[in-house]
Amino acid sequence: MTTASNPGDLLSPRRRLLYIFLLGALTALGPFTIDLYLPAFPALEASLGVTEAQVQLTLAGTTLGFAFGQLVVGPFSDKFGRRNPLIMATALHIAASIGAALSTDITTLGIFRVLMGVGAAGGGVVAMAMVRDLFSGYAMVKMFSRMALVNGLAPILAPVIGSQLLLVMPWPGIFVFLASYGTLVIVAALVLVRETLPPEKRGQSGMTARQRYRVLFSDRIFVGLLMVAGLNFGGLFTYLSASPFLFQGVFGFSAQEYGLLFGINSLGIVAGVQTSSRLIRRVPPQWILAAATAWMFLMALLIVVFDLLGFGLWGVMVPLWFYILGTGFMFPCVQVLALANHASQAGTAASLLGAATFMMAGLISPVVGWLGITSTSMGGVQAVCILLAMAALWLVVRPRTVPAIS
Repeated sequence: MTTASNPGDLLSPRRRLLYIFLLGALTALGPFTIDLYLPAFPALEASLGVTEAQVQLTLAGTTLGFAFGQLVVGPFSDKFGRRNPLIMATALHIAASIGAALSTDITTLGIFRVLMGVGAAGGGVVAMAMVRDLFSGYAMVKMFSRMALVNGLAPILAPVIGSQLLLVMPWPGIFVFLASYGTLVIVAALVLVRETLPPEKRGQSGMTARQRYRVLFSDRIFVGLLMVAGLNFGGLFTYLSASPFLFQGVFGFSAQEYGLLFGINSLGIVAGVQTSSRLIRRVPPQWILAAATAWMFLMALLIVVFDLLGFGLWGVMVPLWFYILGTGFMFPCVQVLALANHASQAGTAASLLGAATFMMAGLISPVVGWLGITSTSMGGVQAVCILLAMAALWLVVRPRTVPAIS
């Protein structure tokens, strides 16, 4: 039954399917920006004559740029609508991608990678806000899960595509590819995306961006979820930043073998997201978060123990896949809990959620490089991240106090 609070019900099945693919592709711009060049890390290190830690800093810079960009795009989209911020941010992403392709030193590359992160923020935050504009409750959960089937392909395909590009072109070609992807996003936004936030609803509360932030930060549950989401992503990005050097440098994988392994691991995220999205109808999302964090902590400890016991490659790969599966379980639960009670500032809430995750990831991911790239250091940092996430869940969010989703 169609209600005014769920305008997405007015969409025809064909139009809804179009939105699933389009919004999924928009959110995929961020993962593509981050994951596509991971197989090129050793090539960057050799080409620019820099250390592993310096190359990892370009990844950290991208994630921090992504975080900052979302803080700008989210409130802007609440006040001026969804389409224009998306187009402006993506145009910046295209220009920065070209700049990265032309970079000849690590400092210049790092600057353009930060700008690429800022530009890529538009797709993710606007897509989440558009879903909240159109849907609520379990309809919103269903839409997020279906979008995840589309954008979940990004972390699977990106390193595979990146590794294949390296067979036919040097590493700058990866950034040319990203500029082309951004161009497609702008064309799609101009031709296919309709504004989901009508003029009469833009800033209807009369609140400034600062006031919207104040409302969100006064919500204890929302603040706790920011911490949980950020630490979950920090653990995941520990794997992202360490794995190119760990599997190619320590275990001797080629760029193509690493891309295939990365794709297999990314299937864990997709499986976790889809399973979690279905479980939410039967199990409150806060309890799924409780189970997932405990499971991930166990898997991170197993990575460390198995490495110390000398179990080799399989001692890392198996618990790592199940750790990544747990991250997938957490994503839809955090999204729906964080946005459920903040319809009037959906863009700002989505921006804060994205900013918290990528800011934490940018701060945490270089730690493994400073400790030295080993399975033990990677698993140890992941264990600390998820232990802190468990503390935030039980002490700040407090699962028993979370209202039921209608």
